[in-house]
Formats: sequence, structure tokens, C-alpha cells
Amino acid sequence: MAMSRKKKRRMAFAISVLVAAVVCAGLVIFALKDNVMFFYSPSDLARSPVAPGTAFHVGGLVEMGSVVRGPGLDVHFKITDGAKSMAVTYRGELPDLFREGQGVVAEGAQETDGTFVATQVLAKHDERYMPREVVDALKRAGRWKENEVPAKSP
Repeated sequence: MAMSRKKKRRMAFAISVLVAAVVCAGLVIFALKDNVMFFYSPSDLARSPVAPGTAFHVGGLVEMGSVVRGPGLDVHFKITDGAKSMAVTYRGELPDLFREGQGVVAEGAQETDGTFVATQVLAKHDERYMPREVVDALKRAGRWKENEVPAKSP
């Protein structure tokens, strides 16, 4: 069955629009891949490590007794989800509400020795807030008590 000239033009137009849409979607995904940061808990990282230098968020509770202030604005601490913990270093001013035993999310990258170098540290902003990702990580580790701190989405 032969296609008329009009149908061929419509088909060519439809195919070119589809190809253009696929190319545009590919360009958007390529442009965003460096800006998308994933969230991990220390247990997630123990199960499937992230390549050194890859930016991501890690969250959990600041481990009790782990905060060590170095010279200047250097701070070393550990983040735990109750099952695993990881060392974090940060240079800068910490949020006023940062303290041991409280929820925290750090943004940065892991070095080859496993230390997480944070470029930003976020602490909970009141006694009834903890990031959903941190709550989920604590629940997976079996360390979340439902009546302890109600979770709210940021």
C-alpha cells in the first residue's frame, strides 16, 4: 500500500519531532547529572560504596563523644545510623543547633581513605524536625523509635 505525499510529510515531521524530543531529553539529563546529589546513610555506604570524589549527602545522628574541634574552624565528627558510622571532616562554622545525638545531613564527597569531607552541614531546626531521609535510614537500621521525634518533610 503506497503512502501519499501528504502522509509521508506528516510521518517525516512526526519522526523529526520525536528525534528532537529524545535529543533534548538526553541533553537535559546529561546537564543535570553533575548537579543531582543522592542521599546515603552510613549503612548504605558500607553496602555499596560511592566512588571517591563523587558528591552526595550523608545523614544520620551525630555520634555521641565523636565531635573533636581542631585548629581554626576544623571539626571532626562521626555520623551514625545506629548500625554503622562514618568519619566526617568539615571546615567552617557549624549550625547553632549542631550537637551530639542530633540529626544531621552533610553534603560533600568521600576521600579514598573513607573519610567524608563535608562542604556543608545541615542540622535540624527545631525539636520536632528530622529530615525524612535520616528517619528512613534510622528505620532501616532498626534504631528509630516512632514516638521519639515525629518526622516532617523538609
